[in-house]
Amino acid sequence: MGKHKPRPWPDPPNPLALPVIDNHTHLPVHEGEIPRADGVKMPLEEQLERARQVGVTRMISSACELPAFDPMLELARAHEGVRVALAIHPNEAALHAGFAEPSPDGLLPQVREYHVPLDEALSAVEERLSDPMVVAVGESGLDYFRTADPGREAQKESFRAHIEMAARHDLPLQIHDRDAHEDSIALLRECVRSDQRIVFHCFSGDAQMADILAENGWYASFAGPISYPANDNLRRAFAVLPPELVLVETDAPYLTPLPWRGCPNASYVMAYTVRFMAELWGISEQLACERLTENTERVYGSW
Repeated sequence: MGKHKPRPWPDPPNPLALPVIDNHTHLPVHEGEIPRADGVKMPLEEQLERARQVGVTRMISSACELPAFDPMLELARAHEGVRVALAIHPNEAALHAGFAEPSPDGLLPQVREYHVPLDEALSAVEERLSDPMVVAVGESGLDYFRTADPGREAQKESFRAHIEMAARHDLPLQIHDRDAHEDSIALLRECVRSDQRIVFHCFSGDAQMADILAENGWYASFAGPISYPANDNLRRAFAVLPPELVLVETDAPYLTPLPWRGCPNASYVMAYTVRFMAELWGISEQLACERLTENTERVYGSW
């Protein structure tokens, strides 16, 4: 067997020229959720301190499974700069509806005790949306990579419900769209009001899809994959999007940008992505930070 390749925590980058906001991350609400790098955990407090040091001073942490809702709200109350997005993840929606068939990627989903009926789970989202820590509904949407055909109608039902909740509470909607671009756009065109703030989190579409977002005034949030060499389609999409519709995120602890791909991710690592995006735009780091912060506050407000 080959030698294990080290997977260290990324080195802290140099501080950004100006503060920025990670508009989609997954902060650990339980000790067991903190990822390890070469066997070493980085406690939440250290992750947040590193983020502040590099200029990622605010972040929106997504809680998209029922057991995480209240712990994430408490985490946000306890930590300055943290706010919350709440939703039932599309793969969770299928489980709440009782569909646990083997997924297209080979995973065997498991229905757990907390997978109450879908309508109850959706009610649990809505009853928390008036909490001042909540600044978005998300992530909701469609995932055809990890949910088989029988569960996809439940995903659509859940997606529609989240769109309506976001409209009722005047909150932006963060969309999870994996291998489901066409259906995601069709459902949005069917259900979304013209004044709703829509964010495709971890945007994975092409230039043609970027044109559709631009036509509708929907936002695209980019994470580490924009820096991966094989993702020319993603960079072409970035190039055609109006700059005022672009946001930045980590989706931590996943999708770490170059040069740390394959290592655990955290909000402090987003500085690498911001600098990569500034280069793609051909503008200064300071101007990129100003642009990204202005866009993010236009969607979520300020805190």
